[in-house]
Amino acid sequence: MNRSLKWKLIFLISVILFCGAVVMPSFNKNLPDWWQKYLAPEGLRLGLDLQGGMHLVMRVDLDKAAANTLNFAAQDLKEALLDKQISVVRTDSGDPHKVVFTLPNTGALSTVEETVKGDFSDDLDIEVMSEEGSFPRIILTLNKEKISFINKNAVNQSLEIIRNRIDQFGVAEPVIVKQGHNEIIIQLPGVKDPERALALIGQTAQLEFKLVDETGGVDIFNLIGQAEASGQWSWNPKQSWNENTRKLNQILQSQLPAGTAVYFEKDIERQTLIERRIPMLIKTQTLMTGEMVKDAQVRVGGTFNEPYVSLDLTGRGGKVFGQITEKNVKKRLAIVLDNVVRSAPRIQEKILGGSAQITGSFTFEDATDLAIVLRVGALPAPVEIVQNLTVGASLGHDSINKGLMSGLLGTLLVMLFMVFYYRLSGVIANAALVFNILLLFAGLATMNATLTLPGIAGIILAIGMAVDSNVLIFERMREEFALGKSVKSGVEGGYDNALSTIIDSQVTTLITSLALFLFGTGPIKGFAVTLSLGVIFNLFTTLFATRIVYDTLHSMKKLKPLNFYQFIKRPNLDYMSIRKITFCISGVLVLVGLLAFVQILRGQANLGVDFAGGTLLQYKAAQPFSLKEVRTAFTQNNLDADLQLVENENQLIVKIKKSEDVVGQLTDQTNTILNENLADKKFELESQSEIGSSVSDTLRNKALQAIAISLFGVICYLALRFDLRFGFAAAVATFHDVLVVLGICWILDIEITLLMVTALLTLAGYSLNDTVVVFDRIRENLKKSGGLDLVRIINGSVNDVLGRTIIASLTTSLALIALYFFGGKVIHDFSFALLIGILVGTYSSIFIASPLLYLWRKDKEA
Repeated sequence: MNRSLKWKLIFLISVILFCGAVVMPSFNKNLPDWWQKYLAPEGLRLGLDLQGGMHLVMRVDLDKAAANTLNFAAQDLKEALLDKQISVVRTDSGDPHKVVFTLPNTGALSTVEETVKGDFSDDLDIEVMSEEGSFPRIILTLNKEKISFINKNAVNQSLEIIRNRIDQFGVAEPVIVKQGHNEIIIQLPGVKDPERALALIGQTAQLEFKLVDETGGVDIFNLIGQAEASGQWSWNPKQSWNENTRKLNQILQSQLPAGTAVYFEKDIERQTLIERRIPMLIKTQTLMTGEMVKDAQVRVGGTFNEPYVSLDLTGRGGKVFGQITEKNVKKRLAIVLDNVVRSAPRIQEKILGGSAQITGSFTFEDATDLAIVLRVGALPAPVEIVQNLTVGASLGHDSINKGLMSGLLGTLLVMLFMVFYYRLSGVIANAALVFNILLLFAGLATMNATLTLPGIAGIILAIGMAVDSNVLIFERMREEFALGKSVKSGVEGGYDNALSTIIDSQVTTLITSLALFLFGTGPIKGFAVTLSLGVIFNLFTTLFATRIVYDTLHSMKKLKPLNFYQFIKRPNLDYMSIRKITFCISGVLVLVGLLAFVQILRGQANLGVDFAGGTLLQYKAAQPFSLKEVRTAFTQNNLDADLQLVENENQLIVKIKKSEDVVGQLTDQTNTILNENLADKKFELESQSEIGSSVSDTLRNKALQAIAISLFGVICYLALRFDLRFGFAAAVATFHDVLVVLGICWILDIEITLLMVTALLTLAGYSLNDTVVVFDRIRENLKKSGGLDLVRIINGSVNDVLGRTIIASLTTSLALIALYFFGGKVIHDFSFALLIGILVGTYSSIFIASPLLYLWRKDKEA
């Protein structure tokens, strides 16, 4: 054995040992501390569908959203009037939904009315009060249209902002849905620091810049002391800073200068970490808000080398901040977040450049979370956590166990087939397959990625492509052996001839998965992560690891002649002669798929709760129960529902999609099923509410954008590697397969869920891989053709790879058949769609993709 081969073997063994060490914490929690600290902090993380997590119900304060909108509009109006040389004074109205301005004289009334009707007519209604001997006043309120808009959009806006915060916090694939008219359900898988997550999600993040009142006419400490001594006020640690501050200002209102209020600055002692509250008298006028913040990042510096938050302002924000600092040199500017002063530096000079800093006694986590909420944006209104539960896996342990067992059975069937068909080479391929899965799990653990059912779908596709890559090499070896080459030469020829095909098929899939990862979100991103890792590691195991095994066997003189079984010898079929028939069949199927797509967009198809929303019911049982027995009861009564167990609480969460039945009928039906089939558990309905779809318009648009970009990337790559027509033909064939399967599912009235969308993405990747393999052989034969017409080249190329196509489809189908028959109800439709997709993908790579090249043939090939 030469030195180069020895080093390769050492490297390969080292990688295997490292991956084993990284994955080990996922299966054994009793490892030494140093192991978990340096090798694998967490191991493999599972999603909500596989392990459960936090279940939060948050209520959006719509009244406060309207009040905030009114205050901002009133402030803008005040500044607009000031530009017209009219100074107005705001007086307390006693009603948060009314703003009262006192005008200097009656002559200003007409200007005010014109300004409101011109720039503020969409938001404000104005009422004029003018009495003899007093200053005129105007009362501003939000008009009905604006209030309706706020009530409709505040929850949706809050939902998207919370989703972005959670994404940046690092929790992968959360469930976030609207409930009722002012509540949001949030489910977070496996959160290790729930308190920090709660603080991040619930923080309103209203950032304001206000001046500190330093006139010295009021002794704040004395006033607060008097309020405490009289028993009127004391700090209540069970209430928020905002609530404590609000109550104090109500008590001290008559004793404070007009236009000021008491705020508290939060300060943490560096040595003792004791939190202190420092009262300040702050002017209530807001000079600038967080809407003018473009970006926020954590930095480390200052006298004590502490973390702080650096703000980059928008163009307008930079100008406003420059004006504020220019007019208030030597004054203190308080930076207030959710009515808590985070810092109050003194302005030394005019600050230009559009940047600012928030300093304070921050930990790095505090600074990071603050940067996240400022970067993503403030919630339009405060949110209140009204329920906090710990839920079990949404699939249920029964479904997970069935899925695992069926997956293992499918993998075993594939491995047995490979050993039967390819003998020793099949054993090597199986070892590479196991190594590939180990690498994939180690990669997910290292990246702290979350494994969910869509991620497992990506693994299934990656495994299928790994088997296919080995089949490509083995079939190329078979061709080399048929030419009479030796074992060593045949193995080398097999790898060399299959190299470009494997790279092209894997790279096109990698382009697709990267686009889905960069531009997709939620389950699509989880699918893309596992698929990307699977493709990368597949290239390593197939082209490097298995080659080392053959080289090692040869160096040890143990590489004997390789014998392969063969079902189908190379046929001599004329596929192109029936292309018009296959085009017509596909045309009809694609039209059905397009009709199905339109019906889905219109909401007329059998949409699951992910897309259609539905009803959420929460039950409490007197006795412990399992999700398996509840699922069985629902199945026997033909009621489809998403079920979730609340751990250690004997509670059940039931999600039922919208239908023509009214909510009351659905509730009665569910109550009847539970009471008749599980009477001994004594289920009682605790609450019911309407929930929105978990797939928002934003998520849907991002998904469509990601798919479009991925296909564009594939077209560009194939245009560079092959020809532009190859790229378009592959894209058309992929669209064809997805639409055909979608149409079949629609005709069979299969429920369209996020899992079904994942299945369609999976089959798109499989179809693309299969098409590229055929195209690669066509390109190879074009170079060798010596003037043969394109029809004969396409027929010959398809015949060349037909054996490989059938074997690849058969091995992938074996795994899916096991999932279909033994995987349980939850993944039944998913596996069915993939099985149909395998058949359609194999059909299209032979009868659709290749003939499409002939339609766009060059003149010299006609």
